[in-house]
Amino acid sequence: MTEFLPLNIAVLTVSDTRNETNDKSGETLVESIFNAGHHVADKQIVPDNIYHIRAIVSHWIVSEKIDVIITTGGTGVTGRDGTPEAITPLLDKVLDGFGETFRWLSFADIKTSTIQSRAIAGVANGTYIFCLPGSASACKTAWDSIIHAQLDSRTRPCNLVQLMPRLLEK
Repeated sequence: MTEFLPLNIAVLTVSDTRNETNDKSGETLVESIFNAGHHVADKQIVPDNIYHIRAIVSHWIVSEKIDVIITTGGTGVTGRDGTPEAITPLLDKVLDGFGETFRWLSFADIKTSTIQSRAIAGVANGTYIFCLPGSASACKTAWDSIIHAQLDSRTRPCNLVQLMPRLLEK
């Protein structure tokens, strides 16, 4: 049996209105990460501004202390929603299946409203990045149904953790 490998995960809440007292989605992610046996390497809240988002995520991407970044918020279609625009240029590879699977799973709960989600995931400098909607329910769906298993080195037939040593291959 493969041994569990705890990862260092950073959480970024993207919001113009949330703070540490009312950040339910960030709290949901931190609790899920902790309960799964991983470490919360950092947690921040940033305004919905692509340059603020990029600055923090870029810093985390180059840090050797962070394996995974999860953002929550800014994935909708309003004028202020800019997380995909902030993150996509930073990605070396896009994990298209994440967004597709997330929307497919969300359909059971929110029906056709799932088309409003622009949830994405990818890899940048050997760091996995998941960009989730800002609702605690969406974060729970993404973590419980997709991310948790893929960040568990014991998941079979395969998981993202086993690929980590090869992410920076040339």
